[in-house]
Amino acid sequence: QVQLVESGGGLAQAGGSLRLSCAASGGPFSTYDMGWFRQAPEKEREFVAAITWSGGRTRLADSVKGRFTISREDAKNMQYLQMNSLNAEDTAVYYCAARPRQYGSNWEPYKYDYWGRGTQVYVSS
Repeated sequence: QVQLVESGGGLAQAGGSLRLSCAASGGPFSTYDMGWFRQAPEKEREFVAAITWSGGRTRLADSVKGRFTISREDAKNMQYLQMNSLNAEDTAVYYCAARPRQYGSNWEPYKYDYWGRGTQVYVSS
């Protein structure tokens, strides 16, 4: 059973930065596609970023392009989300997600099999 644990959330000022981390255990991490999603109060969970199992391809939501970067470090079973130029609209609980490698869309929550419990990000304006 794959377990995912997020860390790095907290309070940031508008224009500031945070780096989220996701530690994975219990599975062959290097063969998993990974993703980040977020959910703001009273809103649906939305896609933020994804990275393929090989790390060769990444995808970012339009709302975070140019500001966020997704990466992974297979030797440590870790994935990261570097968030720069934060704004109030980035306030949400951020979730790490994983699925065995596969072709097809990677921006839909239902495509992922494993989820972390989330880490809260709050951006003050």
